[in-house]
Parts: sequence; C-alpha cells; structure tokens
Amino acid sequence: MSTRTTPHATWRRALLTLTATSAALAALALPAAAAPAHDHEGNGYTITVNGGQAFPESVAADRHYVYTASIADGTVYRGRPGAQRLEPFLPAGQDGRTQATGIKATGNRLLVAGAFTGHFFVYTKTGKLVSSYTVPDTGESTLVNDETVTPDGDVYITDSFRAVVYRIPAAEVNAPATGARRTLEVAYRLPDYVAGQSNGNGIVTAPDGKSLIIGYWYSGALYRLTLATGEIRKIAALALTSADGIARQGNTLYIARSVNNEVDAVRLSGDNTRAAVVSARTYPGADTTTGVAVSRDRLLVTNSQMDTYLYGDPLTSPVFTLESLPLH
Repeated sequence: MSTRTTPHATWRRALLTLTATSAALAALALPAAAAPAHDHEGNGYTITVNGGQAFPESVAADRHYVYTASIADGTVYRGRPGAQRLEPFLPAGQDGRTQATGIKATGNRLLVAGAFTGHFFVYTKTGKLVSSYTVPDTGESTLVNDETVTPDGDVYITDSFRAVVYRIPAAEVNAPATGARRTLEVAYRLPDYVAGQSNGNGIVTAPDGKSLIIGYWYSGALYRLTLATGEIRKIAALALTSADGIARQGNTLYIARSVNNEVDAVRLSGDNTRAAVVSARTYPGADTTTGVAVSRDRLLVTNSQMDTYLYGDPLTSPVFTLESLPLH
C-alpha cells in the first residue's frame, strides 16, 4: 500500500467514526453548559474558486489578497478582498507542491502546508520559492496540516499523524528566495495522540503571543502550548469534534468543524485556561467546512468537499466555493 493510500484510509475511517458519533457526543456534553445558539446566515455571499480540482482545504487573507489551495493537486488560488472569484496563482505541481492544506499569509511571505506529501513551502508574495521543507524520515505516516506565525516571525506547524509541532525560524522564513531544501525541525511533542486518527490540526497564537493554541480534530480538545517552557495543558472547554481550521481575533477563536458543517465562535478566558462556545454558525450550502480566516469584517469559510475528495464519491457540486460571512 502506498504512503498516500494509508493516510487517506486513516482519514476516511475517522470521518466515518465522527459522522456516526458526533451527535451522541454532543448530547452527552451539552448538559454541562448552555447550548450555543445556531443561526442560518442570510447576508453572506459565495466566492467561486476557478479550478476543476480545487477542493479548497484552507483559506487565508491579508490586506491585498484572499488565498486558498487545493488538497487534490496543490494549486494555489488568489483574488482581491471582496471579489467573488479566485483565480490560479501558483500552478499545480510547481516545486513538487502536489497537495496543499493549511495556507497563511504573513508579511511578504505565503506559507503552504503539503498535506500527505510531508512537504511545506515558503513563497514570496510574488510567487518565488524561498524554501521547501520535508518532514523527518521516520517511516511514520504524515499529514502536514496547518501553521501559525508568532509575533517574532517563527512558524509553527502541526502534523495530524505525528505527535509533534514543527518550527521554522523567522530567519529562514525571511531568507532570500533561493529555493533551498531543508528538513522540518521538531520543536515540541504533543500529548494524547490517538494512533490511527487525525489529531493536532488547527493552530493559532494565543492572545498573549507567548503560547500556541492547538485543536485536535478527532477528540475535539483544545491545548495551550507555552513556547518558553514547552508546557502543554488542555484547555477546559466543551469537546468540539471535527475541529479543523482555526482563526483568532482578540480572545475569540473561530473554529471550522468539518463534519458538522459549522463554524463555532469560542471565547477564551483571560488566562487562556478555559474556553466557552458562544455561537455555532451554519449557512446554506456548507460542504465540509475545513478552513476559516478573518478578512476585515468578514469571516471566510471553505466548502472543501473534503469528504468527496477522500472517498472518491461524485462531487456535491462541480463548482468549488468559499463563503464570505459577516464576522458578527
């Protein structure tokens, strides 16, 4: 069995398990806290991704562009904020980028995670390859999934199939665009990984900039990782199974829950030790909501059709889209 087939099978099994059990888990957990309000968005709009194999797993935005990328072939797409269409920017397969999950824009750099390939890419905003990375050759399956950037410019990356967080120093991120090839450096090891499941996924900096918040897809737990000490503690919060991409504004996390087809707003306590769900948002046409980003006063969410990509079933829609929703 190929190295690609094994991770796909793992994720498929996890999707089946979560789909069958998410309602039961919610029923067990909700009595401990008030049920969050659900709303059906009426003033959002759809953004088309111009690609027949787009499968947009993640989304990012800066002042100039909105970005997404294809887990199916690695194409990176972009368009102006407010535009209703994203066009190809970096072609599929360029620099060995044949799959893409997490995407982030920072300064004059664009960061792209390489999913099951175990690769990670740093580009300039003009599309020049600064450097490419590969996970350490341990023989384990890999899913290089999502990334975040700390205030000092270091990049931290999750691997959903390995209990680690990788780090790329700011000096390498901002180095000249030479196309250098490097191995990802393991910075921290994570607890509570379940073998054969997709674990650490979405990752953001905490409001203090001195720690990271990491969401686990399979268990729905949130963890706080203190960068200075490496201490990792579970945040006291309702389990949000199928928690995927995470965006943060202030002390509010926006968590895309892929199997649930919703985005939950989660409020952090002042010391980042507790979190409470304040809303769970749905919208017409939500289709495996794996990625989320804040763009000005809007919330961008991917309709990734990830279940279709993983299972090989017929497309829900031949047109791939993101959704732009009011932030509040």
